[in-house]
Amino acid sequence: MLLCLLAAGCNTVARNETSPSPQNDNRVRAQQSSPQKKTISNPKQVAAHLESLARKVPGVKGAHCVVFQNTAVVGIDVAGNVDRSRVGTIKYAVAEALRKDPYGINAAVTADIDLSHRLNELGADIRRGRPIAGFAEEMADIVGRIVPQMPRDVQPMRPEPQTQAKQQLNQHL
Repeated sequence: MLLCLLAAGCNTVARNETSPSPQNDNRVRAQQSSPQKKTISNPKQVAAHLESLARKVPGVKGAHCVVFQNTAVVGIDVAGNVDRSRVGTIKYAVAEALRKDPYGINAAVTADIDLSHRLNELGADIRRGRPIAGFAEEMADIVGRIVPQMPRDVQPMRPEPQTQAKQQLNQHL
């Protein structure tokens, strides 16, 4: 038993001597850095810039960007005959291009046709000077499509009460 304790104790000492301590570690440490998100002071200019970056990606036919406060959403248009996996690849390539840009680092990218169309409409509303009304309308439409309809929440339609005249007419027919 004494021999086991002695062997375990020696093993610990040997291990501590071979591992470098944090104070004596002379290796250079580098922190990973990515572009820091810039504060958006001109949303129209930033939207145009991010659309331009997205359009440069092969496979992107068009791009629509909306900037709200310090957040950007970029919708991309791709050819209708492109299969789903290729669309995912194109969307990923756009996200990579935006990641390298300080304004696009936290942007959301979508290839959904409906969302991209709505982003285009919202951008047009903003350019026409109705950013809040346009945003509220489009967000209501988007949320209305995203929120699922649960069958248990559906209430059966009740027949509308018939007036006496309708009842008499139905009886004669």
